[in-house]
Amino acid sequence: MKTQNFGYKKLYVDGLLLDAYSGEKLDVICPATGKSIAQVAKAGKQDTQKALIAAQKGFAYWSKLSLAERTQWMQKLRTAILEKEQELRTAMVHEMGKTYAGAYEDIEALVNALEWYPNAMKNLREEQILDYENTHTHKMISKPAGVAVAYLAWNFPLLNVGFKLGPALAAGCSIIIKPSSVSPLSAYMIGEILANINFPAGVVNILAGSSSEVATPMTTSTIPAVITMIGSTATGKKIIADSTTSIKKLGMELGGNAPFIVFDDADFDKALDLAIGLKFGNSGQICVAANRMFIHKNIYDKFLKAYIQRVSEIKIGFGTKENPDVFMGPVASLADRNRMFDLIEDAISKGAKLEYGGKIPTHLPKEGYWIEPSVVSGITVDMDLFKKETFGPVAGILSFDSDDEVLALANNTEYGLASYIFTNNHKRIERFTEELEFGEIQINGVKYAIYLPHGGIKESGIGHDCSHLALEDYLVKKRISTAI
Repeated sequence: MKTQNFGYKKLYVDGLLLDAYSGEKLDVICPATGKSIAQVAKAGKQDTQKALIAAQKGFAYWSKLSLAERTQWMQKLRTAILEKEQELRTAMVHEMGKTYAGAYEDIEALVNALEWYPNAMKNLREEQILDYENTHTHKMISKPAGVAVAYLAWNFPLLNVGFKLGPALAAGCSIIIKPSSVSPLSAYMIGEILANINFPAGVVNILAGSSSEVATPMTTSTIPAVITMIGSTATGKKIIADSTTSIKKLGMELGGNAPFIVFDDADFDKALDLAIGLKFGNSGQICVAANRMFIHKNIYDKFLKAYIQRVSEIKIGFGTKENPDVFMGPVASLADRNRMFDLIEDAISKGAKLEYGGKIPTHLPKEGYWIEPSVVSGITVDMDLFKKETFGPVAGILSFDSDDEVLALANNTEYGLASYIFTNNHKRIERFTEELEFGEIQINGVKYAIYLPHGGIKESGIGHDCSHLALEDYLVKKRISTAI
């Protein structure tokens, strides 16, 4: 199994590609082989402070540009990214273990965000407010909030960049992007593209490093006006606590524990197809993955048998361009694989049954972080597979009898991001739409797009990625009242 070496990538700060002040570097490990495929400059406190000052100056320039001028720069960046699409996709396959086809989703999301958000900003209308005494006119206008800091998860390296970069730039904010140290390579390559097209200095800055050297100094700084992130709920809580050195706008897409509910009147084949894709796509490392599968007792045995058969047909491997039939790659790290085994062991010890998988494939490099797609039946509320966000290729399945029962089970979680329901009973759909405690309820199908709001409730977040709602994180409102 051959890997590609991507060499050394520098920080992108203040319009320049720079080494870290300390000279330190991070190894980027390919999860398919356990070997280093690149090094990136590892930012420290001095680099972080430089980025904050650069972003402050960048905001002063960028916020004064017209939307038309910002749009031209965003289109220039979009074009340059598309010219490097193959290299970027290959980088994501190597740094994250994605399939080559799966990496296209990241590129598509990034370039779509750069194109869609300027139009969304253009369509943002001033709100007129009626004066009941007819003594004044009133309107609300939107202005860029200031410097934004974005902390990104490792599972979608460039999709996550797009979800933050698009609305921030369109709104008129400068931004500092901190990619995960697990998968920083493709984000650093975006820094190279920005430098090559001479993007205005300080408007975008990209650096990775430890939380103590990079994240905490940025979060506690009074320079940022916006802190936005994609990551775990625990990380989100720490950032909220650290941010209170000043009043900052917060936007957070956090953990999920999505119920996948299939009734006996559902389209069986469609539900089965989506249960495979939503659990094992991206090796299950998706915040909206089908985490807990609730199958009606009348079709439970049929569904479980068909599901196990489909899982056994999943091709695992290194999903390079030369291996287009690979559906599932490795998980991101050894710790993540060990966590999968822990989830399975906990469930079995409490009475669940391992129906398929649960082993390390023997035909793939032993140094890689491989695990078979796994199915565990009969999970219960006391098991970690029920309570925790799996974020990996282990499916937990249980049966249910009544609407009341499955509603209570589905809502029995601190999380509230995505949920899925399959039924043709319209009365039931109305009830579940009202009573499921999740920010997204998808009925008889699945759709995600840049123009559709993506956000959670409860412990799953604040605000939204995607859609016009994402712009709100990067804008402040002013009321203008004029006497008649």
